[in-house]
Amino acid sequence: MLSFIARRVLAALGTLVLSSVLVFLAVQALPGDVATQVLGKDATPDAVAALREKLKLDQPAWERYADWIGGALHGDFGSSLVSGKTVGGEVGMYLGNSALIALVTVVFAVTGSIVLGILAGLYRDRWPDHLISTVSLVGMSVPEFVVATVLVLCFSVALPWFPAVVLYGPEASAGQLMPAVWLPALALAIVMAAYIVRMARTSVIDVMASEYVTTARLKGLSSWRVVIWHALPSALLPTLHVIALNVAWLAGGVAVVENVFNYPGIGKLMLASVQNRDLPVIQAIALISAVVYVVCNLAADLGAMALNPKLRTRGRTR
Repeated sequence: MLSFIARRVLAALGTLVLSSVLVFLAVQALPGDVATQVLGKDATPDAVAALREKLKLDQPAWERYADWIGGALHGDFGSSLVSGKTVGGEVGMYLGNSALIALVTVVFAVTGSIVLGILAGLYRDRWPDHLISTVSLVGMSVPEFVVATVLVLCFSVALPWFPAVVLYGPEASAGQLMPAVWLPALALAIVMAAYIVRMARTSVIDVMASEYVTTARLKGLSSWRVVIWHALPSALLPTLHVIALNVAWLAGGVAVVENVFNYPGIGKLMLASVQNRDLPVIQAIALISAVVYVVCNLAADLGAMALNPKLRTRGRTR
């Protein structure tokens, strides 16, 4: 078990190192001179040279990468070229706002999709299965910004229950943002849950047809006891990685939805940073997204080990 965990952790660390290199190279490969774009075309050559020296653009790429990743390991991503604030503080403020949406989305999407997937699998080829499968197929086919627009028309225009846009800035408290969290979270949950429902349904159908479930039924166990204690742990194994991928997808999906609702989250900051060529902020957001993706996959692997006894005992049976 310890060997399994060690291998997964080492693989995750290697992926993060490679991701940091690719993020740095991709940002550095953007066309145009950063100093000229920040200062404008009317800037004097001396001013451009001074800014290039301040940003260490006159140094070799490997030295700039070493300085950047060394600072990132200590939580220092530099300063924003636009606001002059520390990147860590600015990104952290926007990231905290996005975490509200992500938390509500994950709770509703994961819980609801697993329940719906189990029901669809247990009632295979009957009306609950047809209804759930049809709705999930629609959710997979419609982009998140379309779902968000429809929700605004329904619950902000036709039925004014929730605000259509957020009027607060990034410094707003959780209480001020909470009324505006529900529609973005619902839009993301609809799209996210569709994939999990399909995988959970398939897993439940496969597990319910297995021999050990048939044996449990022959022993006289009730149907729901068979499902909860015997079928559900095995059915969740292939679903865990789909859940992990969809949670990691939130890092990109939330950016689109946040701009529909003018929500002061990490997605809005990312688009503004790309428009302003704020390279330190772009690099920090990209690296944080990579960390989220790797951590989600690592959590899925460890969860699979907890649910699958074969993975826990594989090293002892060799």
